Amino acid sequence: MIPIRRVVRIVGTALRFRLDTIPRALQIDHWTRYLFPTSLLPVPQTPEAKRFRLALERLGPVFIKFGQLLSTRRDLLSVEYADELARLQDRVPPFQSATAIATIEREIGRPLNAAFGTFSEQPLASASVAQVHEATLTSGEEVVVKVIRPGIEQVIREDLALILALAKLLERLSSDARRLHLIRVVEDYEKTILAELDLLRESANTVRLRRNFESSPLLYVPKVFDDLSSVNVLVMERVKGVPISDLATLREHGTDLKKLAERGVETFFSQVFNDNFFHADMHPGNIFVDVSDPANPSYIAVDCAIIGQLTKEDQAYLARNILAFFDEDYAEIAKLHSESGWISSSANALEFESTIRQLCQPFFQRPLAEISFGSFLIALFSAARRFDMEVQPQLVLLQKTLLNIEGLGRQLYPDLDLWTTAKPFMEKWTREHYGPGAILKAVVDQGPGLMELLPRVPELLLTGSRQLPELGRLAVEQKQAMENLTSALLSERRRRRRTRVAGAVLVVAGVGLLWESFMEVIAIGGGNMATSAGIAATLVGSVLVGRG
Repeated sequence: MIPIRRVVRIVGTALRFRLDTIPRALQIDHWTRYLFPTSLLPVPQTPEAKRFRLALERLGPVFIKFGQLLSTRRDLLSVEYADELARLQDRVPPFQSATAIATIEREIGRPLNAAFGTFSEQPLASASVAQVHEATLTSGEEVVVKVIRPGIEQVIREDLALILALAKLLERLSSDARRLHLIRVVEDYEKTILAELDLLRESANTVRLRRNFESSPLLYVPKVFDDLSSVNVLVMERVKGVPISDLATLREHGTDLKKLAERGVETFFSQVFNDNFFHADMHPGNIFVDVSDPANPSYIAVDCAIIGQLTKEDQAYLARNILAFFDEDYAEIAKLHSESGWISSSANALEFESTIRQLCQPFFQRPLAEISFGSFLIALFSAARRFDMEVQPQLVLLQKTLLNIEGLGRQLYPDLDLWTTAKPFMEKWTREHYGPGAILKAVVDQGPGLMELLPRVPELLLTGSRQLPELGRLAVEQKQAMENLTSALLSERRRRRRTRVAGAVLVVAGVGLLWESFMEVIAIGGGNMATSAGIAATLVGSVLVGRG
């Protein structure tokens, strides 16, 4: 059910903050004036970017997260909009500290002073789903306490219901929307954002990510205090670093920004391919830098609520696609897309290869500052419509994370060559997983099973060769059966359509006869035959429409 109250609130917020002036400023307001009559009023004095940010804050977490993603895309936004939306990262208006304290005491089952030596009532940071307070344990360890916003789940569910209803409508009306799997994308996003409301899940994610990088110089993940954590409260080690967006402070410390940017790329690919467990919410508010050794800076990651994983098949195809991109092997890319089912098997492989070539050639041998991966993805999806290319919902988080990495890389070191940095990593990973050594290891691991199977190989080959013709015959029969079924369904659909049309005609005729009879009754008190015919036609027509 569409939450009408929420729709009214969204429209009201758009009107209150005069968001109708944004299309006008971008010179695309030729249709918005019909949706927003207020566009005829004078333009407010408050800057558009600030009004946009305030509107997103008022609408809540789903919209705030949209703004967070936009804030990293300085290649798509003006400096004014990017700077204003960056305020959404950790400066969302806080809720009352008394509410936070009551939640903490309820969750840990004891008074605040029994668990903490000190507790700062002033929030350290306030985000869309939760806010964070500084504290110390009775042992003296410095910690941060994360508390879920009260009543936030209902707001999120209402927004998601509205977005899902819109996705269903678009899929019903648009073939492009069906190709993009909008409903599945929204459902996946629903799982993702609702997962942020369970701090026990975030605790488990944090522990695992910390274990994955325990001995790595690339990334540090804070320690979690499980005994003080619950669904609505998370207590973690307080780590101090420089926000990744604070370039002035990073430069003051003499940080090697080139190395930091390269380590960011390496950290991302290591999470995706080595661990298959990647931090999927890497906006600037969640990433800090340890500058204790400026020549070898490392990252500090917080807020591990959103984690992405791939299937082994997608992981392998993605790795091979990336290497093919690096090697400009467009034929291999076309082949991999077809094998993985990402494009229709009936698509013209040569034409798809040519399309990929045209898109990718300008993409190589250029510094990151001149490349927009987001623009490339948009161009790819647009060009791939001819080949029935379907967006893979399981890759949406990965694409979002890669866009964040691109945005961060632009801020740190605009001349970073993302591909030169990543290629050695991908080549090493492919050798380890699909090279001769990997094949030999697989053979050794499966040795006992292979030895057991070896004596039966001749028999299996002979049986298989005998069964091939039968399998071919069955395939032909199944194809014919599918064609017959499709034909029968089309015939049934046409029959139902004719029935509905006939029923609708009878209903209209019946109403006409009844109306005529009604007028006769009023005039002279007659019309019994016409009345009976009208009622019969209406009833029969209604039945036909219902059955159709």
